[in-house]
Amino acid sequence: MALSEQFLSEDLHPIDIVEHLAEHHDWDFDRIGDDQIAMAVEGQWRTYSVTLAWSAYDETLRMVCTFEMEPPEDKLPVLYQTLNEVNDQCWAGAFTYWAEQKLMVYRYGLVMAGAPSVCPEQVDTLINAAVLSAERFYPAFQLVIWGDRTPRDAMQVAIAEAYGTA
Repeated sequence: MALSEQFLSEDLHPIDIVEHLAEHHDWDFDRIGDDQIAMAVEGQWRTYSVTLAWSAYDETLRMVCTFEMEPPEDKLPVLYQTLNEVNDQCWAGAFTYWAEQKLMVYRYGLVMAGAPSVCPEQVDTLINAAVLSAERFYPAFQLVIWGDRTPRDAMQVAIAEAYGTA
């Protein structure tokens, strides 16, 4: 059964849809308010904090996917250079580093202006794309910060495709 089929007769708030998806995937979540939800999504490298908020003002579902990162001060320039390289590879969403909070952040806004509603497949794809991007580029960030690799070398790890099975 497609995700949308269980919502066909209902006109749900976008955050209600996110809550149903979190329950479906068995993710830990906290409904912060009517227009916001926070979840913990387990990845291969770490657990990611994913927060979605609905803005009725501009009809946008905003998502941030974060994970802690505490680079030494002298590694910030190479981290920022790597962020530029990473964002060149991201067509939907972008990474930024919030130094004060010591968080790496993947952000995306799904603009729904004029659309009847957000569908579950869109929300599921949004969350999965964020986690997959974080998983893909996490090793590159670690290599430039702790492995003394250049951004170009670190990006080779992130963009390399694995073929076959081990």
